[in-house]
Amino acid sequence: MTDAQLELHLPAPPVESDAPLIPARMVNEFVYCPRLAYMMWAQSEWAETGDTVEGQRVHARTNKVSAPLPAPEVLDSDDASDCGKIISRSLTLSSAELGIIARLDIAEAEDGAVTPVDYKRGKRPHVAQGAYEPERIQICLQALLLEEHGYRVHEGVIYYAESRERVRVALDEALRMAAKMAVNELRLTVAQNRIPPPFKDSPKCPRCALVTVCLPDEVSALSGSTLAPRTIAVPTDEALPLVVQSQHARIVKDGDTLKIVDEEKGETFVRFIDISDVALFGNVSITTPALAALFEREIPVTFHTHGGWFRGVAHGTGHRNVEVRTAQYRMSFDEASCMRFAKDLVAAKIINQRTILRRNWRGPEEERKTVLDRLSAARRSVETATTLTQLLGIEGDAASVYFRAFATLLKPTEDKQGQGGEFAPFRFEARNRRPPTDPVNAMLSLAYAMLTRHLTIALASVGLDPYRGFYHAPRYGRPALALDIMEPFRPIIADSVVLSAINTGEIGPGDFVVAVTGTALTQPARRRFLEAFERRLSQETTHPIFGYRLSMRRMLLVQARLLTRFLLGELPSYPHYLPR
Repeated sequence: MTDAQLELHLPAPPVESDAPLIPARMVNEFVYCPRLAYMMWAQSEWAETGDTVEGQRVHARTNKVSAPLPAPEVLDSDDASDCGKIISRSLTLSSAELGIIARLDIAEAEDGAVTPVDYKRGKRPHVAQGAYEPERIQICLQALLLEEHGYRVHEGVIYYAESRERVRVALDEALRMAAKMAVNELRLTVAQNRIPPPFKDSPKCPRCALVTVCLPDEVSALSGSTLAPRTIAVPTDEALPLVVQSQHARIVKDGDTLKIVDEEKGETFVRFIDISDVALFGNVSITTPALAALFEREIPVTFHTHGGWFRGVAHGTGHRNVEVRTAQYRMSFDEASCMRFAKDLVAAKIINQRTILRRNWRGPEEERKTVLDRLSAARRSVETATTLTQLLGIEGDAASVYFRAFATLLKPTEDKQGQGGEFAPFRFEARNRRPPTDPVNAMLSLAYAMLTRHLTIALASVGLDPYRGFYHAPRYGRPALALDIMEPFRPIIADSVVLSAINTGEIGPGDFVVAVTGTALTQPARRRFLEAFERRLSQETTHPIFGYRLSMRRMLLVQARLLTRFLLGELPSYPHYLPR
């Protein structure tokens, strides 16, 4: 004998006069997946896929507004019966009482009755009721709207474009009740700011447009599930950054491409669909039509000084997820929460610094053990810090230990006289900046600037404010949150690129300009270094928590998404990337 669990259906809050009406298609999504509907409706999340584009193509014909549907009293007249079937396309109806709005693909009027017809891509499913429940509820809501506006409705129709079949839907009392209940449950869920949990190992997830936003398997794994996450949230990086650093280059729009006009290299064309973001260095100009086209496609543009210092970012209307920014701001004013987050951040950075030293050590073994032990002690000290000042001191001490040992990771390079050691051109003693005074520091500064750029874009793309952080103090023009999230990635990405560029000989001693104002890479060398940086982001790695492979570029975006899930209360803590 099993105990049946009773369900208590709470009434939805009354529809306020200024409350937005819920689209009927969103109720369809809610019945299919409550979490998907919440993200789309309450958080304004959206992502294009091949399926959504195909759906838009199917609806292209019905989106053309035709003759309006005659009034109910006209349809009931004798004159209307002589006109045969009347077809009205793209008819929008709403109801404050039901709290919904819908755009009917087609409304067919015949013999005084109106039949709503909803277009769906794909083939007719072979199920007992002719169509799946979400589609039946959506067509039922359209019928309820027609009835509220005075029309007689006997049935609804769903048209499947691929199989070219019409499925009739009977509007019985059970379906009407289910449709109204679905509307109430969606409104109640949104009113409570309560995001539904993700499905576990559901076959619905792989083709979902928002799987990269939802992270169903990842959230479940971090919440205690023993199921191994699938790689459904890790698509390939089809679009890549466009970096323009040729001085006096000009970027213009040319059809579906960007045309880069360079006095030395001539003209270069890059398709918009191949561009993830654009980085402009120094005196590069871009026209207003080109900017407008980039903003329309949600492609951000970052601006840098000639030497690579990150100036800022420009983008279109930006992400509309107010809920996640509200959660971010709320936590940023909670000192205890910020302190906990900052401690985890510093601990993760020290762990990754230790990993880089352990992987690349070239010095005496006794010295290696001493340095690693000191970093381990610093990591333990983080747990005892009670103030931000103490934490900053621990981070500074660990950084001092790390950078004093950084020279031990560099491959000895001979100067022009064939001497190495203290005369080596890549001799490194300590971290310095603004301006960097030696080649190694010049590359480190440029790598950190590029990493700041990538994380600023990633955080903004998921709805977060890159300028309001939890560890770095907010300051005008300073992307504090990007600098926060960057800390554990500094050694793994930026420092790793510098080590590789030097140790493989990709950047040599003659690739720098040394002046009173500091040391900088020459333009050809900077181009090679930026290419090395992008190659590092394109390298695949195994995620230490989820076990699947993904590029470092995609890793940054996944981490940004996980941060939103943490801020919204779905995860107990933010999971840092800690490779072995």
